[in-house]
Amino acid sequence: MANKNLVKPFYDPAKSYDDNFDNGPFGASKVEPYVNQGEPQFSFLGIPLYAPFGIAAGPLLNSRFVKFALEAGFDVPVYKTQRSIQFPANQFPNVLYINIDGDLTLDRAAKPLIGRRSASKPVKELTITNSFGNPSRGPDFWTTDLKKVRACQGKGQLVIGSAVGSIKEGFSSEDYFDDFALAAEMVTKTGVDVVEINLSCPNVATEGVLCYTLNSVVAICQKVRAKIGNKPLVIKLGYFSPEQEPLLVKVLKEAADYINAISAINTIPAPVVDESGRQALPGPNRLSSGICGHAIKWAGLDMVSRLAAIRKKLGLKFEIIGVGGVMTPADFKDYRGAGADLVQTATGAMWNPGLAAEIKKSLKV
Repeated sequence: MANKNLVKPFYDPAKSYDDNFDNGPFGASKVEPYVNQGEPQFSFLGIPLYAPFGIAAGPLLNSRFVKFALEAGFDVPVYKTQRSIQFPANQFPNVLYINIDGDLTLDRAAKPLIGRRSASKPVKELTITNSFGNPSRGPDFWTTDLKKVRACQGKGQLVIGSAVGSIKEGFSSEDYFDDFALAAEMVTKTGVDVVEINLSCPNVATEGVLCYTLNSVVAICQKVRAKIGNKPLVIKLGYFSPEQEPLLVKVLKEAADYINAISAINTIPAPVVDESGRQALPGPNRLSSGICGHAIKWAGLDMVSRLAAIRKKLGLKFEIIGVGGVMTPADFKDYRGAGADLVQTATGAMWNPGLAAEIKKSLKV
């Protein structure tokens, strides 16, 4: 049974990506602006913040969405990950509800989950799948649009620009890595104060998810650093299982000289089917898609606590952005307690744009 009390999110799953892009934000975007008071009491990468909280790359499609997020009190919004080329969105639908009880463990994620057009859970227990494909209107659009939203950044706020590489016909791995650097350089030239690169997306060149290939991570970080100069760099990682801990340690040690912060996690991939057992999201390579929201909080917390432990043990200097299943002020506090210097949400903010105000109230800022 659908949850009739669930508000329409500012990204409307019932509409296409392009409709959302051109006409959103929708629904729950009708929220009272949050007015920050006094002086910023927190910081991230040396940048003063009113609250170490924001929205991760994904639902903030363009400057209108980011402006809304800033006005709602999300002090660190990430403009949706962009490319050096135009790139279409995956076929509609792009968001489905996953009505799962409890944690989406890796064992559970190995088996098909049912994706539905309606939800039966309250917002604080909401889990979804999203499958956008990292679309981009191209740099002619987004570089101008990102400059526009950078001008909306107020005192105690930070807009982050996010980039990903694109594979073109005839590209070698080296060419692909160079394209990461090109996209990151384009982000830098918009004037944003921090750049993020997404290493947790599928690399269709042959390697699966990039962050699990040590040499690829290091090569991309080197190339990006050479292009962006001293601009702070965030790398976004997926979940590393306990068995992958040695690999995670190597990634952190070898990338340490090039990065300033790590964002974790993105999503947990799982096969998503309809109630008849058929692939729920149409199109090639879309049986498996990223699961986000309440059910992956355990994985985000686990990664943050392990990143903090490795950082301390090895004496590394990177800061940590905790992401995954942040739906309530209590979730925010759990991430801060686990060692996150900054906390971000996506699903939680989409359905509750008042979440930043709730968290700031809990912080008394």
